[in-house]
Amino acid sequence: MADECFRHPQLAAIYDPLDPDRTDLDAYVRMTEEFKARRVLDIGCGTGVFALLLADRGIEVIGVDPASASIDVARGKPGSERVRWICGDAAVLPSLRVDLATMTANVAQAIVDPQAWKETLRGAYEALRPGGHLVFETRDPGRRAWEEWNRETSYGVTEIPGVGAVESWVQLIEVSWPLVTFRWTYVFGADEQMLTSDSTLRFRERLEVEAQLVAQGYVVEDIRDAPDRPGKEFVFLARRPKASRV
Repeated sequence: MADECFRHPQLAAIYDPLDPDRTDLDAYVRMTEEFKARRVLDIGCGTGVFALLLADRGIEVIGVDPASASIDVARGKPGSERVRWICGDAAVLPSLRVDLATMTANVAQAIVDPQAWKETLRGAYEALRPGGHLVFETRDPGRRAWEEWNRETSYGVTEIPGVGAVESWVQLIEVSWPLVTFRWTYVFGADEQMLTSDSTLRFRERLEVEAQLVAQGYVVEDIRDAPDRPGKEFVFLARRPKASRV
């Protein structure tokens, strides 16, 4: 099940204004060009920012996400008719043959259940054409990113048209390795309506992810640094072999 910040309509509607800097997606756009991908599956597409970036470039995009509120936001954006939106997850997809499948931002880590993660990798594999690529990122556990998740470093007030001032901050709730749970708090305007959204991420070691990809039939071609967060994340590039598995 998706977190409240993605499935609660009021929170999904403010997701983009609260996180307007999406330069993290630039690397994924470049990889789309690198692989000459003309058909892309965006797993965990959320409010559709990346899917619409690609659609603007004439690329055929399928965006899939389990949070209907986020899909509704995506469908309400200009140009959304150029994207095929699916409310669901990558474990159950229609027959596809895409050149590239992506999981941007925290999508890979948000799939915390080992069986669901295995099914996601398998679903992406089946959606790829032979020779197609899967690309996703995951934080390096050794950098202990959660130690900086607190109100002091995250508190902010954002003026959102039609909504007003929204206060927001994050707090670490629990570290139960390899799971890390944190809570976002949102306070809306003069009436001080408060909503919260709890999230849990699974931190996976580099070798662990490599082994999981190989177990699902992928060839791991490269593990790169995230250009906007050097030294903090692993960006995995895996390929479905052109020859079918026996």
